[in-house]
Amino acid sequence: MLVSASLQFSAFGVAIMPTKKPALAYLRTSSSSNVGEDKDSDKRQLAAVEAFARRSGYVIVLPPYYDAAVSGADQIAGRPGFSALLAYMRGHPEARTVLVETAGRFARDLAVQITGHDLLKSMGIELIPVDSPAYFCEETPTATLVRNVLGAVSQFQKDALVQQLRVARERKRAASGKCGGRKSHAELHPQTVALAKELRWANRRMREKRSLRVIAAELAKAGQFSSSGKPYSSSAVLSMLTR
Repeated sequence: MLVSASLQFSAFGVAIMPTKKPALAYLRTSSSSNVGEDKDSDKRQLAAVEAFARRSGYVIVLPPYYDAAVSGADQIAGRPGFSALLAYMRGHPEARTVLVETAGRFARDLAVQITGHDLLKSMGIELIPVDSPAYFCEETPTATLVRNVLGAVSQFQKDALVQQLRVARERKRAASGKCGGRKSHAELHPQTVALAKELRWANRRMREKRSLRVIAAELAKAGQFSSSGKPYSSSAVLSMLTR
């Protein structure tokens, strides 16, 4: 008697049906004109996915995630349906497979397709186009080229951003003498600094200046104290006068 190759046997010779692997179905339709109860795009996609699941030992554990009227050039993270699918998979590590009708249903744009697949792969998720299950297992020259180009573009954008930030810092430093770092007394307490500069001259006409200690005492009399609640030190007063 012939026995189906799909059957497994226990130690006692009893046939055991193999456990089916959990999977999720993803559907996508680009045009809103192909969306609706009277349209068959989603129905056709789901039928193909379900037929593959039956043949290949998968069980689709939830209703399909469907992005209706969503372009195949849109990044997968920006799609409501696919975002919901990823959210489910993050909380259900037993489901590590996504079934789609074709690679084009996952993404039409080749760059989005490759980067999207790489993202799923990094999460331990297998993506299977049911019309060509080995599609994402094969490293094609085109895929390698696209990855290299995307990597070069990413590095260029990073370098350009670094350059833009450097120019902006230099422009700000040239305009204000400072860029980043700890805020000065003038930035934190402009009124205190203005008063300290006014107190600097005991007699401007005679060029007589008050000492730093005297200025600190005068600031305290005027109710101007450091953040610790104590009178300003001589070094703090000097910083106010020279910046």
